[in-house]
Amino acid sequence: QVQLVESGGGLVQAGGSLRLSCAASGRTFSLYTVGWFRQAPGKEREFVSVVWGAGHTYYANYADSVVGRATISRDNANTVTLQINSLKPEDTAIYYCAGDRRDLSTYYYTRVSTYEYWGQGTQVTVSS
Repeated sequence: QVQLVESGGGLVQAGGSLRLSCAASGRTFSLYTVGWFRQAPGKEREFVSVVWGAGHTYYANYADSVVGRATISRDNANTVTLQINSLKPEDTAIYYCAGDRRDLSTYYYTRVSTYEYWGQGTQVTVSS
C-alpha cells in the first residue's frame, strides 16, 4: 500500500508563488506516475500536472491553466514537488497528489478515475 501526504499550501497574494510537496510512504518504488489535481469550491477535480519516470529520467506535462507558471519535479523516489508562480485568485483550490504504479504517459493521465492512490489534499488560497 502507498500513502500520499501533501504539504506546502497556504494563503498567498496574487502574483506570489507556492511550492507544494507530495511525500509518499509505503511501497513507493512502485509509483511510476505522480499527478497533481485541484478542486475549487463547487467545481470538479481537475488535472494540473503530471510526472512520469524513475531514477534520473522523467517527463512532465501541464494543464493549459498553469503551463508556463508551474514546474513539477521528482526530487527523489519519495517526493514530488509542484512549484506554481504568478498565482492568480482562480488558482484557489484544494490541491491533491495522486499516484499510480503504471506508466500513464499514453493513458488517461488527466482523469481522476485513472489513479490508484490519493492524498488528503492541501488548501491553496490566493487573495487578490
